[in-house]
Parts: sequence; structure tokens; C-alpha cells
Amino acid sequence: MPTLPIYMDYHATTPVDPRVLEAMLPYFTEKFGNAASRNHSFGWAAEEAVETGRKQVAALIGASPKEIVFTSGATEADNMALKGVAQMYRDKGDHIVTVATEHKAILDSAKRLEKEGCRVTYLKVGRDGLVDLDELRRAITDRTILVSVMAANNEIGVIQPLDAIGAIARERGVLFHTDAVQAAGKVAFEVDRMLVDLASLSAHKIYGPKGVGALFVRRRNKRVLVAPIIDGGGHERGMRSGTLNVPGIVGFGKAAEICRLEMDVEVPRLRALRDRLLEGLRSEIDEIVVNGSMEHRLPNNLNVSFAYVEGESLLMGINDVAVSSGSACTSASLEPSYVLKAIGASDELAHSSIRFGLGRWNTAEEVDYVVAKLASVVRRLRDLSPLYEMAKNGVDLKKVAWQK
Repeated sequence: MPTLPIYMDYHATTPVDPRVLEAMLPYFTEKFGNAASRNHSFGWAAEEAVETGRKQVAALIGASPKEIVFTSGATEADNMALKGVAQMYRDKGDHIVTVATEHKAILDSAKRLEKEGCRVTYLKVGRDGLVDLDELRRAITDRTILVSVMAANNEIGVIQPLDAIGAIARERGVLFHTDAVQAAGKVAFEVDRMLVDLASLSAHKIYGPKGVGALFVRRRNKRVLVAPIIDGGGHERGMRSGTLNVPGIVGFGKAAEICRLEMDVEVPRLRALRDRLLEGLRSEIDEIVVNGSMEHRLPNNLNVSFAYVEGESLLMGINDVAVSSGSACTSASLEPSYVLKAIGASDELAHSSIRFGLGRWNTAEEVDYVVAKLASVVRRLRDLSPLYEMAKNGVDLKKVAWQK
């Protein structure tokens, strides 16, 4: 019997790795200096720690340390990428291309820019969650300044073809931004090979602390300029003012280093656990639907809809297992997931979806417990609903004329 409760919501956040915490602790007390204080040893020690963290984060994605701009998190980095590019390149164009399944930090930033006069194209995705590259090509005009496509979706885990997208953007002379929060540290993500110009990163998705992130801003082979959205002090080479979160940056750097060094071992282990979970669910429960492509998917992600079961009831039934019925940023909403709706899921299936995010401390024993618990709860809930029995008896529920 595994220790309860079981955490399988690693896409929402991750626990801080003990090795990361150990690296951070001195910078709260002994080495508490401000990295911008250049006149004494306290400031020098803080600045050295920040630059070490910058090198570690850069190494994770194959960037130069000078291309890493620290932020308060990926939401700020996404805002900085879209709004900073729109302001800096407004003389060149006013059109941005993004995707309907992006994180809200991208979609809401795009909507804000629309109110300020920008034009935004929201590309649709297929049932597999992937962007149609021909539609992307057609969407780019002579007024397009930026293409923003998420590396890996935070709900369904689908990995977009960044190499091809980067090549299209570069060929058309358009900047390419990607929200790489769910991908960096979990799958191979190399900014040069993928021709990425800007990339958003977050520490707390890779076993680092909350409240610190970064924006990769290309300086080599095509220098990218970004107007600051926070002014005052000129920190981070003028792109993001504000006193640096030194302990957070130290933790971010250490977390990035651990991911880079251990990814080759961690990825196959997580993929095996994810496949064990899926095989177990399929063997114990019928009428389940996997949302999004399994071929192009994060190794630790599984998003499944359980037909004829209401999602909130399912979550209540497995309250000793931490999972999500949507992204953590929108899970308080009663609306069905906009990501699942975008890939063609019905409201009923979207409402019955569970997102499993496996992580560094999950075990096979936990996976087996979750499978057994889910199977028991799904059977019980279906026994309480006439819909499952009707469907099994061949009734087409779409043609039933329900009385009000």
C-alpha cells in the first residue's frame, strides 16, 4: 500500500528537489546580498550566484548565458515576449500568429494586444492537438512579426513540431516564440536546432522554486530586441527591471542542471510509468478516450476522458490522488477545457477528463493503486447513471429526445 495521498499533478507544480533546496538555503541567510550591489562582497557573492544560475539554465536549452533574462515566472515571460515584441517591432508589422490551445498567459496577452490595435490569428489544431503547418504558412503575412507556438501543451501534453515551425518562421523573416515550460527539462529542447528566437521557462515545473522563471532572448545569428514591460533600474540588461530573486535563481539553476544531467534516465522511467498507467486503465475500464496524440507527447503526461462519468464526481471519488480536471490555471472554472474543445471533444467527454502528470517521485506501486482506485470509482459512478447502461444496450444517446 503506497503512502497516501498520491501526487500525480506534476504539470501544475513540482516539489522542490532536496538538492535544489540545499543549494538555495545559504542565499536566504549567510549570502543575502543584492546582486546589483557592486561595492562590497555581499553583492559580489550574490551576483556570482546569479551568473552561475544563468549558465545552468542556458545549458539546459543550448543557449548562451547572456540570452537568459530572469523573470518572476513563465507568465511574465510570456507577457514579455508578446508585448515586448509587439512594441519593439510595431513599425515593421502588427500581426501575431498563435494557437487556440496555448496557455492563458499567451491567449490573454494576445487579446490585450488586439485591444491595442494588433491583429492576431489563432490557429486551430487537429484531433491530435497538432498544428497544421500548411495553415501556419498561409497565416503569415508581410505584416506578421511573431509566431508563438507552445512546445508542449500543459493539459494534453502534445509536443508541437518546433523544428518545422522554426524553419517556417525563419524562412519568412518572422520571430518565433515558444512557451517551453512543460517541455524544457523533460524532453530534448534546443533553441539553436529548433530556430527558436524567444522561449519562456519556469523553475517550479522542473523541481525548482515557485516565483522564478526566464525568457530566452536570442542574441546570436539574429539578434532579437524586446521592449521592457517593467521599468526601473535597468536590471537584466534593461529588459526586466527589479531586484533579482537570488535564492530562486540559484534554485532554478540547480534544478535545470539536475534535469540536464539526469534526463536520459528519468525520461524512460516516466514513460514506462505513464504506459503502465494507460495499459492498466484500458484493461480495467472500457469507454475511455485518450485526448491528443500519443506519438507526439510528453513522456509523463496522460489525459483521459471517462465516458458516462462526470469529472467532478470522479475527482471526489479519488480524493486521495492529486490529479487535475484541467490546467491548474483554469481549474476553478466550470466551463469545459478549451484545449479539449479545440481538439473536438464533446462537452460530456471534456467534463469527464483527468490529466495525469507523473514525476520524479512517483512509483509503479502508486500507479497500480491509482488504476485500481479509478476502476472502482468509475464502475460505481456508472452504476448510478442510466446513460452507460443505455449506451451498452445500443441506444444512440445523441438521438434521444430528453424531456425537460
